[in-house]
Amino acid sequence: MEVYIPSFRHEDSDLERGYTVFKIEVLMNGRKHFVEKRYSEFHALHKKLKKCIKTPEIPSKHVRNWVPKVLEQRRQGLETYLQAVILENEELPKLFLDFLNVRHLPSLPKAESCGKLSHQPVLLFLGDPYVLPAASAYFELEKQGMKISQVPVPSSCQSGENRMMTGQEEPGAQWKGKGVL
Repeated sequence: MEVYIPSFRHEDSDLERGYTVFKIEVLMNGRKHFVEKRYSEFHALHKKLKKCIKTPEIPSKHVRNWVPKVLEQRRQGLETYLQAVILENEELPKLFLDFLNVRHLPSLPKAESCGKLSHQPVLLFLGDPYVLPAASAYFELEKQGMKISQVPVPSSCQSGENRMMTGQEEPGAQWKGKGVL
C-alpha cells in the first residue's frame, strides 16, 4: 500500500472558522482512490493509534498562520506520518484502514505481502448450484441423442410452455403415492 497527499484546499464554513482539507491518494493492489480529511481527523486517528501501535510524530496541532508555505509543510508532515505508519507496522490496524477507506483484507504472511503468492484453492460456480435447469435444457439434450435420467423439475424453473411439454399437470405429480412427497 502506498499513500500520498498530493494537495490541500481551504474550506470556508458559516458554522465555524475556515479549515484545510487534505487530499489523500491511496494506491493498493494496482487501484487508486482518494480520501479527503481535515487535520482534526488525522489528530484523532493519531490518538487512537498510539493506544495500539508504535506511532511516528505527527505535525503540530497548532499553526500560527495559514499561509501556503506553512500549510505545505503540514501537508508534507502528514504524508510522512501516514507513510511511516505503513512502513513501521507489519499489520495495519483496522482503524487505520478505515481512515483510508480501505477494505479489510485478511493479513498475509510477510512473504506473500512482498509479491510472492501462494496457491490458494478457489471454488467457482458458473451458475447457481442449487437451482435446477429449466425443462427445455433436458429436451435439448434428448434431441442430441443423450440419455437423461428423469429428474423432477420444480415449477419455479419451468416456463408455462415447458410445463405443457413435460405433460406435468402439477409439480411432483409423478412422485405422488410413492412415499417421496
